[in-house]
Amino acid sequence: MKNKEVISISIIEHYWSVMATNVRFSDVVLALVVLFIVRAINQRLTSKGPMLWPLLGIIPSALLNINDIYNYFAEALNRCGGTCTIRATCMDRFRGIMTVDPSSIEYVLKTNFDKFQKGEVYKDIFTDLFGNGSFVVDGEAWKEQRLALTSVMHTSWFLESTHGVIQDLVHQKLLSLIDEFVKLEKVIDVQDLLLRFTFDNICISTFGINPGCLSIELPDVPFAEAFEKATEISYHRLFIPTFIWKTLRFFGVGPEKKLKEAIRIVHTFVREIVTNRRIKLRKSGYENDRSDILSRLMSDRFSDEMLKDLCLSFILAGRDTTSVGLAWFFWLMHEHPHVERLILSEIKEIISHRKCDRENIYEIVFTKDELKKMVYLEAAVSETLRLYPSVPHDAKEAKEDDILPNGAAVKKKDLIIYSMYALGRNELVWGKDCREFKPERWIKNGRLVAESQFKFLVFNGGPRLCAGKQFSYIQMKMVAASILLRYSVKVVGGQTVVPKVTPTLYMKNGLSVKFKPRPGL
Repeated sequence: MKNKEVISISIIEHYWSVMATNVRFSDVVLALVVLFIVRAINQRLTSKGPMLWPLLGIIPSALLNINDIYNYFAEALNRCGGTCTIRATCMDRFRGIMTVDPSSIEYVLKTNFDKFQKGEVYKDIFTDLFGNGSFVVDGEAWKEQRLALTSVMHTSWFLESTHGVIQDLVHQKLLSLIDEFVKLEKVIDVQDLLLRFTFDNICISTFGINPGCLSIELPDVPFAEAFEKATEISYHRLFIPTFIWKTLRFFGVGPEKKLKEAIRIVHTFVREIVTNRRIKLRKSGYENDRSDILSRLMSDRFSDEMLKDLCLSFILAGRDTTSVGLAWFFWLMHEHPHVERLILSEIKEIISHRKCDRENIYEIVFTKDELKKMVYLEAAVSETLRLYPSVPHDAKEAKEDDILPNGAAVKKKDLIIYSMYALGRNELVWGKDCREFKPERWIKNGRLVAESQFKFLVFNGGPRLCAGKQFSYIQMKMVAASILLRYSVKVVGGQTVVPKVTPTLYMKNGLSVKFKPRPGL
């Protein structure tokens, strides 16, 4: 037996000796390159989904299509029937499936809610910015924050207060500012203008302070600029192997250096507001000042650090999503003037029932009842959000092995990525005309059609359904109706209007427009 082992060892040693003598390093490299190419071709021929490169996973495909990444995945999901495999580099934890199948999305977000969470990958990427806010956490921490927010937002005080704030900002600031632009014949970035409007709105409603973003000089707002930069760089971590961005963070170089500085500005701004409010309320009594969300949330139950994280999540949900949705809305009005005409016709019909025989359009302030009657406008807003969802995609991590309703096998720690952008463009979900802008798809017999929240996933779904959905529609309809009644929004020619690769679907280059006054009623 020992002789056989000696002979076997001798044969192996001889084999490696021959290999070392006759095989060059260049031959090994060539063999690996050929193997890489063969595996890549095989993957391309056998899979209809996005290209998964050997060892490198989805990263090369994402980088090659970075300027059109949302449409790249939308087309891939159409080809493969709505669900495909996703994997990053062999050294990364980013793996799982991407889907636009409503039944599977409902399974993840509602039916088996407790089995799917934000997970480690998500927390790694966004915790530096959002801490332990509701945007990042799971379990009991999320439930406690959710309960606190809904206890405030699902009250008559919140609806009355926020409606009043929106109304005042629209008429005292936004429309006045647009009127100045008209006099000066000034070209303005409407996306920036709307971001300023929603930032003022969310700061007044949340913190009880007005940062003055809608001043005539359009001042720089360090917090807003830092917040946008921080969310963008954090999001780009998705496309970089974890060990690379963590190394850059450790040494404080490259984009991670910029991220650290942006986060410092953001956290300092919010932390000072929370600290000052805590001092004020301790002096006056917590029950004596209930004029904003922060004051209503502030109690010994939440630390100042937790309130900071909670407010940051609230700003992300309340500022970026509404303003970005409105920017895409005005661009689509430019692209589809017949829709704009129908909206104007509806608005004029509604205000024609006012008691005043003739009213200056610049003095009209829409009531809540009038906004509710604007069915076609709401349909146009919903159709805008279907095609250009403010949050283009999201993900959950599986806590254990599972099988989705569409038959896709899920392993523990797999990511289930659901793309709201691709969902709105999927033929199996929305039909052959899914890429067309058709507000009429939301109306039947003169009434709005309520689609499943897992088909129209703009406001998330299940227990994490956006608590501010109603607030968002009120704000968007108020702004859209007030502007369209008074002005036509002329998009400046020669622009490239494409989405920016960030957690929120910004227009990459903004949207330059000129406002033109409409004639009186």
